[in-house]
Amino acid sequence: MTLAILCSGQGGQLRNMFALTGNAPEATHLFAHAATLLGGRDPRDFVRSESGEALHHNRSGQILCTLQALAAAAALRGIIPHGAVIAGYSVGEVAAWGVGGLFEPVLTLDLAVRRAEAMDAASCAGDGLIFVRGLSHDDITRLCDRHGAAIAIVNPGDAFVIGGGREVLNRVAEDARALHATGIVDLPVEVASHTGRLAEASVVFREILRSALVAFPPAGSARILSGIDGGSVVSAEAGHDKLAAQISQTVQWGNCLQGCLEAGATVFLEFGPGHALSGMVANVAPDLPVRSLDDFRTLQGVRAWLARQLRD
Repeated sequence: MTLAILCSGQGGQLRNMFALTGNAPEATHLFAHAATLLGGRDPRDFVRSESGEALHHNRSGQILCTLQALAAAAALRGIIPHGAVIAGYSVGEVAAWGVGGLFEPVLTLDLAVRRAEAMDAASCAGDGLIFVRGLSHDDITRLCDRHGAAIAIVNPGDAFVIGGGREVLNRVAEDARALHATGIVDLPVEVASHTGRLAEASVVFREILRSALVAFPPAGSARILSGIDGGSVVSAEAGHDKLAAQISQTVQWGNCLQGCLEAGATVFLEFGPGHALSGMVANVAPDLPVRSLDDFRTLQGVRAWLARQLRD
């Protein structure tokens, strides 16, 4: 049995997001380092005391989501099998490099911060993302071309994330409703991630990655997938190119999930926060066991479920 680990992107940050990982002794140093990146505030206290808006600021959101994935990997390291397939959604791709051992975990947190800062510097006030479901790729492309928006993420099942300025996104949403889209949601993200509006951020982050220490090939024979095409990372240099390009190019998440299946994944575990990615897998491959960390009440429950699935 082959395990696929999915590292979530922004959007699911909640006050209880560290309920399972927050007390894991294996992750203590990660929470301590993340606190230095949050102005000295313990991340566990941060999520419990801050408003929802603060949790979704771009910089803090990327720290929190990356920390959750790294803490989960540290807590579950003894049971994660060799040869796992690892894919990350948006900033989750940075986390995936840490989970897979390409980056040291503390460095991964530092890179998530540098990435967020580069994106903030390149972004315009009012930029953001919306989610649209139920229209074809051609329809979405025409709406984006008409209004000057861009497809940020292609999800399975005619589901898309679209990026641009707020007025542009409002017009896209209005036209999508007229075309009878089945779902339109404003996403709690402050930048037009994965669109050309952040091209400068890709350049800056690529320079940052030049000095990042990489352990390639990854320990444990993990296979890490790139978001912009769903292909495996075959070298540090090529992987860095794609990891930086992902900031300003469309993420092909449907291809990533297909890449997991083609790599032989038979069990899926989303590290969270949230259930969005595991929900997509359940729709794409309904016969396969898939869970999110948020489905469990204890880490022991996660370990028991994984052991059972990987043994069968």
